[in-house]
Amino acid sequence: MAWKKETLKTSEEEGGYNLCCGYSNNFSYSSILFPSLILREGKWLGSNLRVHFKNTRETAKAIRAMPLRRAVRYLKNVTDKKECVPFRRFNGGVGRCAQAKQWGVTQGRWPKKSAEFLLQLLKNAESNADYKNLDVDRLVIEHIQVNRAPCLRRRTYRAHGRINPYMSSPCHIEVVLTEKEQVVAKAADEEPTKKKVSKKKLARQKEKMMRE
Repeated sequence: MAWKKETLKTSEEEGGYNLCCGYSNNFSYSSILFPSLILREGKWLGSNLRVHFKNTRETAKAIRAMPLRRAVRYLKNVTDKKECVPFRRFNGGVGRCAQAKQWGVTQGRWPKKSAEFLLQLLKNAESNADYKNLDVDRLVIEHIQVNRAPCLRRRTYRAHGRINPYMSSPCHIEVVLTEKEQVVAKAADEEPTKKKVSKKKLARQKEKMMRE
């Protein structure tokens, strides 16, 4: 046991973090927060997920900086078509819908598979945060990122002996949940007391007004 403890100490001195702190040398996250926040975050990373990159990117953009409870409720509403996902970047050929007005845009969709993947992702990140004894009701999506993964190639056979590509666009997803600090209301400032004016000054002002 003494040998294991010494090995862990050496790895921390070299700049690496062990799994207990939430970081691992086997996985690399693009968002590295301050070391003081390591114990107050829950993270999850998935690679080569079989879900469309463009739809997932727009869905992740919509839930960024949302409280965890609100994000879960929003993604469930997307699957039920009660709320839409606004398409801002990859919006070529995307139809218009009235639900997109609440986001200040006109184009929107309901990417069901992307919403279901992100729901599972948030559930795993929530479990990681709960393992660190964080308050789940105060978790906020601090960082979420979707990257394009290498396309997977298949083929489809057409008439007259032709073969066309049949490709998919998977993606990598990472999410970081942090515990939001409690907001303390600012103390009300006391009203400044009015400065008293001496009788001599009032008399001088009155005399000046009389001259004018």
